[in-house]
Amino acid sequence: MSPDSLGTLDGFLRLVRDDLGLVTDLAGPEAAECDLPDLPGWDSVNLLRLVTLLEQESGRAMPVGRILEARTLGEIYALVEDLR
Repeated sequence: MSPDSLGTLDGFLRLVRDDLGLVTDLAGPEAAECDLPDLPGWDSVNLLRLVTLLEQESGRAMPVGRILEARTLGEIYALVEDLR
């Protein structure tokens, strides 16, 4: 992924889809508002994989406690945006 992959919601969702390879048909704000447990293949291991991926992409430590409280990908993306 490019350094700008976290610059937009679509880029973030592409990162989740392509690099984690566990969710299909992710696009747009509707996908971002889906509850995490309702995403196909989503589990705690994938959440930790996402944290690692976000840290690699952003070059920053992610607030794991706050990410664990997120209920949707949109909420996780908002946290990432707050750190930019």
